Amino acid sequence: MSFSSEVKEELSKQTSSSRHCQLAELAALLCFLGRLEADGQGTPVLCLQTENEAVIRKCFTLLEKTFNINTGVSQISLEEGKGHTYITLVKGREEVRRILQAVKFQDEDGMKMAARTGPNPLIIKNACCKRAFLRGAFLCIGSMSDPEKSYHMEFVCACEEGAKQLRELIQGFQVEAKIVSRKKYYVVYLKEGTGIVDLLNIMEAHVSLMNFENYRIVKEMRNSINRKVNCETANITKTVNASSRQIEDILLIREHYGFQNLPDSLRETAELRLEYPDATLKELGQILTPTVGKSGMNHRLRKLSEIADRLRK
Repeated sequence: MSFSSEVKEELSKQTSSSRHCQLAELAALLCFLGRLEADGQGTPVLCLQTENEAVIRKCFTLLEKTFNINTGVSQISLEEGKGHTYITLVKGREEVRRILQAVKFQDEDGMKMAARTGPNPLIIKNACCKRAFLRGAFLCIGSMSDPEKSYHMEFVCACEEGAKQLRELIQGFQVEAKIVSRKKYYVVYLKEGTGIVDLLNIMEAHVSLMNFENYRIVKEMRNSINRKVNCETANITKTVNASSRQIEDILLIREHYGFQNLPDSLRETAELRLEYPDATLKELGQILTPTVGKSGMNHRLRKLSEIADRLRK
């Protein structure tokens, strides 16, 4: 199971105790996946266009809690040849009207309007209802990438107005979200790990939040270790290259100038570098008696380099 599916599975089991929050989440399901049709006898049928078991289970749970409606799951295909499968939720004019009015859609036209522009603001006026609506929205149109690879959460909306309202809802909780156009859809997305954590908390996906944080900790530790290793490797390479140049200069001086012509301090430093080619400047200085600091050793070796440069010219 993907991480995104794990989040949806957890959200499908999270149901608010307040009826107004339950209606807000049901409004999200109907807003993004709902459809109103008629059967062969012209009876209104409220359907859900999805094959996600978590969404179907959540929708029937909300119907049972808010309207005491408990029906079996049945599938119908209303668009032959297009492969669209719909789950029948409720049949009957009065039952359908009662549900649509409760979620502030009023009628079929109101339901179509909500699909384009988002739900009626009255259904999500409370902060708790906004949380519930976002939970339902993620169940319907949300997805997440594997946090081991990248941080990315998105909601794919069919209409720009709906995407803007969804972004405003998210930003109302002080979480940064952006919109990008992708083919014929509008995608509300988050790419910052902190923002994703905050939104998981807002939707009350606490187990997924902890799992996501564990991935983040491991990833950040791995990145930190890699940075340290790269830094140490660079320092070692720098030291080795410097030592190689110093030895090259010293050998040139010995062959074409002679150590006997050097001052005692430079001769001593040159012999010491040849004897300890892998030692750092600090280690070389500590071998001498009296000891010489790192800057003192660097000064001596620089003098030797200058002599070698003059010999090359």
